[in-house]
Amino acid sequence: MTTITLAMLHRLLKERPADGHKGTFGQALLIAGQWGMGGASILAARAALATGVGKVCVCLPRRNNDILQVAVPEAVLMHDPSETHYTQAVDPAPFSAVAAGPALGTRDDSAQALHRQCVLTAGKPLLLDADALNILARHPEWTKDVPDGTVITPHGGEWQRLKEAGADLSRFIIVKKGHPTHILPPGGDESEAYVCPWGNNGMATAGSGDVLTGIIVSLIAQGYSPWEAALVGVSLHALAGDAARDALGEHSVTASALVNFLPAAFKTIRNTASQ
Repeated sequence: MTTITLAMLHRLLKERPADGHKGTFGQALLIAGQWGMGGASILAARAALATGVGKVCVCLPRRNNDILQVAVPEAVLMHDPSETHYTQAVDPAPFSAVAAGPALGTRDDSAQALHRQCVLTAGKPLLLDADALNILARHPEWTKDVPDGTVITPHGGEWQRLKEAGADLSRFIIVKKGHPTHILPPGGDESEAYVCPWGNNGMATAGSGDVLTGIIVSLIAQGYSPWEAALVGVSLHALAGDAARDALGEHSVTASALVNFLPAAFKTIRNTASQ
């Protein structure tokens, strides 16, 4: 196993060109948040924007429109035909990277839409989290249609369900969330994992994983390889969590606080020597 270091992250972190514009920094598509769980969309979108992506488009059920417009005015919204949940795959062509799953729900029509989304997204970077992984655990035969190099971000329960279902995960970058979080390359085992040394139990709170999804898809959209985005994204998430703990105490860390402390995480990496 390899422990991630600040020097490693400093070397990976890209410089932003002074003459860059929003097109320079990519466009991310987030498919998240059934009715009643729009917070997942909000947290992922806010995190993606705070990580530097040029533009975020959120695919959401119509009933979540108003809350997203108010909570994340910077986001562009795309409405699913359903009032309440995800039912129709989105054309990924305009986007630099796609993430799907937070609070998506596991209804049959959502599952079918996700399967179609995976097929359509061949050739584009993809991240699957939360209910997208629960759907794959119910339909392990669909993993063959998930693009090579997809990033999956299971917590312990999701990981166990995928393993019990016999899903073939060998082609994917696996972010096994926990303390510590392990990141495995495609086909790798624990001996090849990269381990994040930061993070704390204050981050064990609802919405924390949605923030991580937004961070990683933002980095991929900006031109990081999925592997680089997983390493840098997990680390930014954990460093933000430690900064939030130091300021607020472990009991008071929230997912929103993780987004708010992302600037501090970037500064920690930027201020570290690369050697």
